[in-house]
Amino acid sequence: MEMTRIAHVENDFPEKFGLPRQPGILCDIPARIVFEPAYRDKNALRGLDGFERLWLLWQFDRVGPSGFSPTVRPPKLGGNTRMGVFATRSPNRPNPIGLTCVRLDRIEWEGADAPVLVVRGADMKNGTAILDIKPYLPYADAYPDARAGFTQQIDTTRLAVLDPSSLLLSLPAEKREVLRSVLSGDPRPGYQREAESYGIAYAGFNIRFSVQGETLTITKIESISQKETKCHDE
Repeated sequence: MEMTRIAHVENDFPEKFGLPRQPGILCDIPARIVFEPAYRDKNALRGLDGFERLWLLWQFDRVGPSGFSPTVRPPKLGGNTRMGVFATRSPNRPNPIGLTCVRLDRIEWEGADAPVLVVRGADMKNGTAILDIKPYLPYADAYPDARAGFTQQIDTTRLAVLDPSSLLLSLPAEKREVLRSVLSGDPRPGYQREAESYGIAYAGFNIRFSVQGETLTITKIESISQKETKCHDE
């Protein structure tokens, strides 16, 4: 079976670490879906602007061919409890395919890369390959009363985000609230909560932070280019 890359994601997350773990949790994170030249046809999107949400099928392109494992260790369960791979959304699957529901913000019909889909809530890094796009149908796709298995015990408490030195002012204004939302969702791995300091790459910056209890404190914000220059000089 062959699958074709029809588009790719453009956003502010160059790495997997720090990405929201589920699209519906941090739904305001923006991204652009840019079609490959062969699929850059306005006719293919005819009628799509009438839908509020979309399903994106995409590729876990950073997952290596490690062979089939019937069980995985979900980070949200502490990384020690094993569950069946088909009972999880782990990227370590027989076929590295992801499924995400996003909100369609708008369609940019004009421009060098047009048409482009501007979406909210994509839980994938910059450059991720999109394999297919389908409209979300509320009457057929939503089952709010369905049982959620072991995920019902997962703690979804949001962290309070502190910026005592006003470091967020070094970021463009439109990036600050998105970053606050990402940090409040606790980007730390579920199995790694003992380190004194953590960092994520976001919008060309390295964001350092520490967590104590239910409070996250931003400790340093540095442009990635500056960080790389310092390492080179040393």
